[in-house]
Formats: sequence, C-alpha cells, structure tokens
Amino acid sequence: MAGGHDGGTAEAPARAEGATLSAGALTEAWARIRGRLRQEVGDAEYRSWLRQMTLAGIAGDVAVVLLPSRFLRDWVRSHYADRLRTLWQAEGLGVRRIEVRVAPDAPGEAAAAAQEASSAAPAPGLAGRLGAAAPAGERLVVPPVEVAELPAPATANGAAPSQDPSLDPRFTFDTFVVGKPNEFANAAARRVSERPASVGFNPLFLYGGVGLGKTHLMHAIAWAIRENHPASTVTYMSAETFMYRFIGALRRQNTMEFKESLRSVDVLMIDDLQFLIGKDNTQEEFFHTFNALVEAGKQIVVSADKSPSDLSGLEDRLRTRLGCGMVADIHATTYELRISILQAKAASLHATVPPRVMEFLASKITGNVRELEGALNRLVAHANLFGRAINLDQTQEVLHDILRAHDRRVTIHEIQKKVSDHYSIKMTDMASPRRARNIARPRQVAMYLAKQLTSRSLPEIGRHFGNRDHTTVMHAVSRITELMQADSSFAEDVDLLKKMLEV
Repeated sequence: MAGGHDGGTAEAPARAEGATLSAGALTEAWARIRGRLRQEVGDAEYRSWLRQMTLAGIAGDVAVVLLPSRFLRDWVRSHYADRLRTLWQAEGLGVRRIEVRVAPDAPGEAAAAAQEASSAAPAPGLAGRLGAAAPAGERLVVPPVEVAELPAPATANGAAPSQDPSLDPRFTFDTFVVGKPNEFANAAARRVSERPASVGFNPLFLYGGVGLGKTHLMHAIAWAIRENHPASTVTYMSAETFMYRFIGALRRQNTMEFKESLRSVDVLMIDDLQFLIGKDNTQEEFFHTFNALVEAGKQIVVSADKSPSDLSGLEDRLRTRLGCGMVADIHATTYELRISILQAKAASLHATVPPRVMEFLASKITGNVRELEGALNRLVAHANLFGRAINLDQTQEVLHDILRAHDRRVTIHEIQKKVSDHYSIKMTDMASPRRARNIARPRQVAMYLAKQLTSRSLPEIGRHFGNRDHTTVMHAVSRITELMQADSSFAEDVDLLKKMLEV
C-alpha cells in the first residue's frame, strides 16, 4: 500500500455515485499510466521493474496492481507506489490509494497471494457488471493490461524461438542498419553469434553513446545464437538488473542459487555496465562470475557508454579483464547512416516519406538514433490519423518541439558548469554527497535545468550527479518548481540561467 503524500499534486475527486466505470476506460487509463512511467524512468529501468505489472482492478478508491514475485512487489511498493498513486489521481477515476500485490498465479507464490488477496475478493456476480458503476468497496475486475509482445523472428527451419521478455524481437541483425560508424561493431557481433567463445572475441565489449545501437546489437546476438546454436543457454540482463537480483539473493540468503543460475549459462550478456560504478560488492560478484564463465569456455558480451579503460570507478582487475577480448566502439552516426536508418524505418512502417523530409530530419536530429526513429514514428502516425501526405511544412509543424530542442544541444556537463559558476561552487560539488544548503540548492537547480533542457531520462540525469536515484531528481525538479512559484526573484534567477544555456 502506498504511503506518504505528493505535496504538489491535488487529489482527483472521487467517482460520483452511479458514474459508469467501464473496463475500456480502465484499460485506457492503465495504458496511459504505464506510458508515462516508461517516459519518466527510461526504457532500461522500466523493463527491469515495471514491465510485468498488471492491473487487477479497482476496489472502491484503491487500484490493485499485480507483480509476478514478492521481490518485484516489494521493490515497486517502495520505489514507485507513490508515483503510481499520483498518476492514477491525474486520471480522475477516484483512485486515492495503490495496493501492490503478488499475482495469484505466480510460481511459488499462489498460497501467499491468495491469502493476501482474500480480504478484497470480488463480490459474486461483479464480473458481469463491468459496464455499470461498482458499489462502494467492491473490486472492479478488468482484463490485465500487458505490454504487447511482437512475434519472435523465425529461425531457419521456420520455427519461432521461445519468447524471452528481456529480448526485443524487433532487434535483429536484419533490422540493424550498418554504416561506417558501426560496421566494425556489427562484424564483431556477427562473429560472436556464429562462433561463441572464439579466441580473441571473449569477452566482446561494445561501447558508444546513448541511442547508437548497442542494445540492438546485443539483442541481435542473442537471437542469432538461439538460431545458430539452439542448445545454448543465453542470458541477457542490464547491469542494474544484475545488481538487484544479487541484492535480492543476499536478502533471501540464497546467493548460491544466484551464482549457479548465472554460471551455468553458455552466454552471459550484460548491458550498460557503467551502472556498476561505485557498487563495489556487485562488482566483486560480477568479477567472479566473469572469471568462472571465461575459464569454463563460455561467452560474455558486455556494453557500456565508454571503453573499459575510460570506465573510472570500476576495479582495475575488472577493467583489465574486460579489455582482454574484443573491444568494439560505435561512433556517432553520419548523415548518410541517418538517411539509411530513416529509409529502413519508413519501409517497416509502409510509409511514403519524401526524400526532402528525410534529408531535413537527418540534418536536424544528429545525436540519437532512438530520437530519429521516434520523430519519424510520430510524423507517420500524425499523417495517418489526419489522412494527410507527409511534406516539409507538416514535418516542421508536428515536430516543432523536437526540432527546437535540437537547435541548441545543451549537455548536462554544460548545465553543471554554468550553475556552478553562477552560485560560486566547485563542479565537483554537483556529484558530491554534501548536503549543505549552499551546495544542495544549486545542485537541485542543475537537476531541474537538466530535466528542462535535455532529453535525458531521470535515471540518466541522476548518474551525472553522483549516481543519485531517479527519485532524488524527481524531488529536485518538484522542489525547484515550488520555489519558483513562491519566490519571483528565485524564478528570475533560474530563468536567467536557462536563457544563458539556450543561447
């Protein structure tokens, strides 16, 4: 059950007695809430902790959310329940509280979940009244809203490999657009998928900036190994998931089971390794897992935002081991590669996009492939909804916010430098643990400006400020917003900093 109160969000009025609350309305509200959460926390964190949530229904003013295990339930309760409650209130359906439970059909959890859910069992015949208002205190049951899974790519013999919720079936070698900036990384990835654990390619270390295709290549390797070597066991996870599973094993006192589950695989893939910086115990466990697998002739594939030698904060012995195999970098996209990506995306959407529009997008959105593809998705969707042909004028109108943001690319480092100079503090104070008011307030201002002026997710912003949690960034944004509303001189100060950075 969610505790605490979001000071900046007024509660939505309760449903009026007799109001209609249909399954369709709940399904749409739940889909919007999941979408907002994914946007706030970022794809990696969403996949790790929130993707498996389902909505059981509403009991009076309580929304009941289900997770497949106690560990996930406890994590979502402690880290996301308040945010879920706020998002539900914004929907205006009268939800005032959130209960996070274990799904009754979760493996090994059925008895505990049944006992927990017994206090809120639906009244007889309630399922047949989905279109009518639920009497006070009753639980309105709706079909769980799941994230739709696309069909897995077919193997050579036409059979589809088993589904793995951690792998995206869209991310294969066939859908990876190759150009000069990524051709070496692509070639190395294909070699590993054909001959895992081959000499000189173990470990395979992929690195590059955000949105350049590291995760796509890792998923492609996993799918290809499953097709080329169906007997091999492949495990893919983010470094963040590795850490939380390790912590969960420590809490449950079954670390041996955790170790055996990872050391028995044929291929271990860890995404975003930079997340382990500063997590000494988790680094230690990963190091021993790494050694055990390599000595057993198993393949390891790792990705990060920097090369092993530049990952300051990782233990020297781990950095050395990571660099002893094949290190492949993915450079920033070129104009020609961005054109190729847009052409491939348009073909997959069965959309007719004029060359002039593609050239315009490729010249304007230069840093992040995800943003580039997202802009085309939005443009095509708008054209389909209104039955209009895509042209340059429509592109500038529909994507005005994205294009404006790309007119001036502000980095978090620039924001920290400008704010530090303005408030006469050291740059190192931005990432320090110091909580003195003269340090904490400028740090909050910098977090607020990073959220306003960059497209970085909350977890990404937190990592630039001493690996702080995304909830710390949310609090900073909320606090600065409140202070700007209450103090006009402070608001002018922050607005001045914003204008200086936008110039």
